[in-house]
Amino acid sequence: MHVPSLIEKKREGGALAEGEIRFLIEGFTAGTIPDYQMSAMAMAICLRGMSREETTALTRAMLESGDRFTWPDGAPRVVDKHSTGGIGDKVSLVLAPLLACDDLWVPMISGRGLGITGGTLDKLESIPGFRVGLSRDEAVAQLERIGVVMMGQTEDICPADRKLYALRDVTGTVPSRPLIVASILSKKLAESLDALVLDVKFGSGAFMKTREEAEALGEAMRDVGESMGVETTSHYNTMDEPLGRAVGNALEVVEAIEVLRGGGPDDLRTLVIELADTVSTTGKEQLACWLDDGSAWDTFRALVDAQGGDVGTLGDFAKVHAATVVRELRADRSGVVVRLDAGGVGRAALALGAGRSRADDRIDFSTGFDRLAKTGETVKAGDVLARVHAPTEEAAAVAEQAFHELSEIR
Repeated sequence: MHVPSLIEKKREGGALAEGEIRFLIEGFTAGTIPDYQMSAMAMAICLRGMSREETTALTRAMLESGDRFTWPDGAPRVVDKHSTGGIGDKVSLVLAPLLACDDLWVPMISGRGLGITGGTLDKLESIPGFRVGLSRDEAVAQLERIGVVMMGQTEDICPADRKLYALRDVTGTVPSRPLIVASILSKKLAESLDALVLDVKFGSGAFMKTREEAEALGEAMRDVGESMGVETTSHYNTMDEPLGRAVGNALEVVEAIEVLRGGGPDDLRTLVIELADTVSTTGKEQLACWLDDGSAWDTFRALVDAQGGDVGTLGDFAKVHAATVVRELRADRSGVVVRLDAGGVGRAALALGAGRSRADDRIDFSTGFDRLAKTGETVKAGDVLARVHAPTEEAAAVAEQAFHELSEIR
């Protein structure tokens, strides 16, 4: 096949055949199709879009560019969850061990944060010793023992996705819906799932700003997942304010531990149970019971121990990464909190060092915000709206000014 002709075909709005898509992905993965040609194709896809059939073919080709998990005969139901990203979204830390309580297997392949949205792997690595770089054999053995593994993408899973995402990141093609769908689902389908629940965010702290955009993405992912034999469900959740009351890697682990031990913020606990209920074999009442009776907490501790983490630090995890400066941010008036902009909180946390602007940036696990007020709450002048955890007094002052600009009390 002639690569320039395929680029021209898509540039003019034509539909690529499954064989043509497979040829492109196989050649790009093998290195016979250079980056500049695949960059041109990615831009053509970004501008012209893809049909459901094309998107499914692209997902399948990327999935088949590498290896897949295989499960032994008689293995339990295999399930997972994916979130499109948000501020304070530590759901996976609670949901994965909770689902394992239901005698399910949860082979969760997660990613790192980039920009204002945090990454599950970064949060897990704030636990001293926690190892995310497991092999497939190690992952299967761990699933057989405790039913859950939380790991990074291995070198042999969806190599086409790794190469293509690197190009998208520098060519302005990250927002392309078909490329987003193929990137997310190729990795999740490599887990050989029975069921997948999608937590699709929209709002100021999400990639998709409106519910309409979120539904278009969620429906596209559901269509492709179902067409490839995986029970796929999309949930749509707002991200106009942070989820829970903490933003920042170690601070979010502290909050996840609170939920695993039967406490924590209501919005976080409710979302975890809602998503878990979609793929579990039991009901919400039993899921809530496993949070309250210590079962999910015990499974999380077993997960940490299995992956080399120091379980002894979990009992008082707030002390593990103590920020140099912790400053209380107080209300300057009495009233009702009507706005706490999630995107603004994410940008402020990023400036503190809680995230990365580039893939090679180092993260400061200790920084971020906690004790965040929630919209709808009544406060008095002088009440604490949040605490900022910062590396210096200067950084704390900048974060405090930013926080007061992105919050509103009436």
